[in-house]
Amino acid sequence: MTAAPVSAAQAIGEYLQAPDDLAKISAYRKKLEKEKASIDARLKSGVKEQLQATREGLRKLLSTRSNVQTIKDEMVLVDKECSDPRNKVATFDQISRVSMVHRNFEQTEEMVNNLLEMNSKLNMLEDMLEEDSADILGPAPNLLVIHYILKQLEAFRNQTLHQAKKASPSSRATLSRYFERLNTVIEAFDQYIVGLARNVLNIVRAGNQDVIVRLIKIAEMEGGEDEKAIAIKLVKKAAKLDAASKFKSMQADARILKHYRSKITRNITESIKDEFAEAWRQNEQDPIQFLRGIQWMYEDIIRIEKDIVPCFPAEYEIYSLYIREYHKALNVTIKKLVDSEPGASVLLELFEWLKQYKKDMKELNVPSELLEPPLLDGKEQSLIEDYLQVIVKKLDEWSANLMKTETEEFTTRKDPPELDADGLYAPQGGAAIMFQMVNQQIDLAADSGQGAILARVVSETNRVMRGMQEQWVKIIEAEYKKQTEKPEEVAGGLVEYCMALANDQIKSADYAEGLLGRLEPLVSEKYRVPINERLNDAIDGYLDVAKKCTQTLIDMIFNDLKPATKNLFQQPWYDGIMTQIVETMRDYMADYKSYLNASLFELLVEDLIDAFLLLYLNGLANSPKLKMPAATERIKDDVALIFGFFSEYKSRNDLEQYFEVLELVLALLEASKDIVFLSFWSFAKVHGPNLAFVEGLMKARGDLDRSAVNDVMDSIKRKVKDENLTDPPEPTIMKKVAIQNAFSRFLRS
Repeated sequence: MTAAPVSAAQAIGEYLQAPDDLAKISAYRKKLEKEKASIDARLKSGVKEQLQATREGLRKLLSTRSNVQTIKDEMVLVDKECSDPRNKVATFDQISRVSMVHRNFEQTEEMVNNLLEMNSKLNMLEDMLEEDSADILGPAPNLLVIHYILKQLEAFRNQTLHQAKKASPSSRATLSRYFERLNTVIEAFDQYIVGLARNVLNIVRAGNQDVIVRLIKIAEMEGGEDEKAIAIKLVKKAAKLDAASKFKSMQADARILKHYRSKITRNITESIKDEFAEAWRQNEQDPIQFLRGIQWMYEDIIRIEKDIVPCFPAEYEIYSLYIREYHKALNVTIKKLVDSEPGASVLLELFEWLKQYKKDMKELNVPSELLEPPLLDGKEQSLIEDYLQVIVKKLDEWSANLMKTETEEFTTRKDPPELDADGLYAPQGGAAIMFQMVNQQIDLAADSGQGAILARVVSETNRVMRGMQEQWVKIIEAEYKKQTEKPEEVAGGLVEYCMALANDQIKSADYAEGLLGRLEPLVSEKYRVPINERLNDAIDGYLDVAKKCTQTLIDMIFNDLKPATKNLFQQPWYDGIMTQIVETMRDYMADYKSYLNASLFELLVEDLIDAFLLLYLNGLANSPKLKMPAATERIKDDVALIFGFFSEYKSRNDLEQYFEVLELVLALLEASKDIVFLSFWSFAKVHGPNLAFVEGLMKARGDLDRSAVNDVMDSIKRKVKDENLTDPPEPTIMKKVAIQNAFSRFLRS
């Protein structure tokens, strides 16, 4: 490490460190002057030596330049003297001709000997080639020997044909026939080389790596000869023909270029393509088996790195070649698989396999740049969309076929519905078939382990279910409309088929609920919420269709009761028509109870009670003048009769809550003019003021004239205002009662 420079002050400080040192200044000065003189003398001597050396170097450089120019001049003279020996040697033409004749004699003798020996050599080559070719996997003991002899014979052929260029056509044809057998053997050897190249991996598996080494050695030798021949052709193009003909090697332009290296790499590539094509051909009908059986590819990659790479020179980059070609061949095969429009299970398997492929290649330390382009161009996510499209297509096809069958069965009603194990009406396996199809796709999506896929499939399933539910609602409405408008033109059995459909919808709701319970534990909260929403939406849809069925069953009861119900609070009513109404309902309810799902039947009973009460209240609200007290007595009889009927299906306590509204209305009809507001107060506290209904009721009372009605309504309205009465928070049945206008009431009366 270089010391830091010392300043003048620091140097002086080293000498003057004490007061006594001032007396020594003169001595110090003489010492320093002496040291300075010594340094100056050394510097002067060094400069002189350096200057002398520089002068010597320049002198030698000039001398060298002079020598180079002399040599150049002499070389020009030599070139001039050698350009035409005839200028200096009088007998040069004779010497040249004698030399050429001697060379021709030697070449002719050599050619004759080679022609005589060629057949015996070819016999030997054919035997050795046949022996080695018998097993393409090796050990190929004669490979180098065959190549060496063939190389000599081929060189002889090339030279001979080159020399015969100026011969007569017949002579050239004769020579060509002589070499036909050699050409055949050379072609057979080339095919053998190609065969070895196509089986490099198999040869290594057989433990004959030395065959590959010999193959590459031959390729390298032939590659050198190819380069030499190409160089000669370039020289011939650039030089004069006379100059080129002076060199014997220039006559090698008859050589057929081998290109063994490119042939080897090309056939390695073809062998890889063939390997993948064969694997695909064997499993084309079972793509999943192809994906699961591709393990051989990873084993090949390991063997290539371990056993094949050492057999090739580095410049071949054989590992990169193999990996790239394996990847390309795999990509082509995967695209074939996708183009074959496989099933949903195959697409999901492929999606998972592609992810595992990336992991496996990373574990094998395969450089990512060798895996270009990415499989399926990096668009493996599109497989999920393809998978979902397949699911959508299948679900749409299945649901369409199922709906076609079931709607035809529902609308034609050729035979009564079948009975299930519980003795209830049911379609021919509608719910079971639908959910068998759904569960197949759901299970497949669940096996993918991806919540997003499962959620998408559930969403598509919900779409299909909701579509079917909407169709059922429209079909029920259409069939009921036909039943009411043109009963003589429609098939019977709509009641039975509505019960069967309602039962089937309840089963479907149960299946969907079971499916929800099975899927919720399989996914994270992120996907649990949409799955829960979709399946609950489907469950609600099934219950809505079931509700539509039970409502239609109730509508059919009242459609049959129209002749009787239109007489409510009319003159025939006073004679008693409720018995007919009750008996009609009892006939229907007997079938409903026998063949309808128990839970649905309970809901139907409640809806039927509401429907009857609404019918009764609507009739009462819009009735003509009521004969008092006969009307109230008839109402009491009606309530007793209908209450007794519904008691067969529901407890008295529950029924009292339903019929309480009729008791309150009856109290309004029975109350005297002066205390009507008390009965109204009891009614209004439960159902709200309902002034239009109450006023209509008061006007219908035959025991009150217009003045009395006005007085009653005035007191009621004051009560409403004083007590600030409003409608209850939860609407009651009175909210559904429809009040006709005065003109309509007049027409009815």
